[in-house]
Amino acid sequence: MTGAIHLPSSGAGKPLQGWRVLVPRGGPWGDGVAAALRARGAKPVIAPLIDFAPTDDQPALEAALKRLAEGAFDWLTVTSATTVDVLASYGAEIPASTKVAAVGETTAAALVAAGYRADIVPSEENSARGLLEEWEAATEGEKGLRVLALRSAIAKQILSVGLARIGHHVEAVVAYRTVGVPVAQKVVDDVRAGNVRAILVTSGSVAEQVQEQLGPIPESILVAAIGPQTQTDAAKVGLRVDVIAEERSAESLIDAVVSAALASA
Repeated sequence: MTGAIHLPSSGAGKPLQGWRVLVPRGGPWGDGVAAALRARGAKPVIAPLIDFAPTDDQPALEAALKRLAEGAFDWLTVTSATTVDVLASYGAEIPASTKVAAVGETTAAALVAAGYRADIVPSEENSARGLLEEWEAATEGEKGLRVLALRSAIAKQILSVGLARIGHHVEAVVAYRTVGVPVAQKVVDDVRAGNVRAILVTSGSVAEQVQEQLGPIPESILVAAIGPQTQTDAAKVGLRVDVIAEERSAESLIDAVVSAALASA
């Protein structure tokens, strides 16, 4: 599983020619998305809207990562690209004996971009619930696995509780708190003036920051969500969504924007 974003060939055209697209995350993931957008003719505007902050229990996280490096776990579950940022910031080591489960394509792509790997990714529903549903098949029904489940402070413990219920030894550790990042005033002005053609929304936290910092979003700007859950979260904070990616991946999200562009051409 590479999680790579595939760039179109030079003969595939530039369906997003002239489109300025706001990319809400930086780092390797944001760079990869920006490259894929450029290959389609767009001008990406990388404007990180969220970041992670230390948890209230740093010693617990540091101890868990130390045990991870020592091979104390059979599996590591990673439920967001931000968790990957935390792993990278700590220089976390994942030994070959520990397999990695990514909640979806976006998280898998972030893992690979950071130099890690993703051994399993849900084939149907890219979510914690989807990963749980496919867990037994992916692990061939093995019981009593030692699992390190890293999560955000606000995330529901669907995966860790579910894995414990089916007989695994789960250590659930809060890896980070999500905080908003103020964007440059020029980005705010460009959005409000309609000088951006599309905004990518990759999580409920991003949706909240888009609405809070940039809203109300002009009708001329296409708002693209990475999945139904993100659309639901966006609705809760008053952010409209125009298109939804067919799959929870960066590539599918870009494809949704391309489809909308072609339909409006």
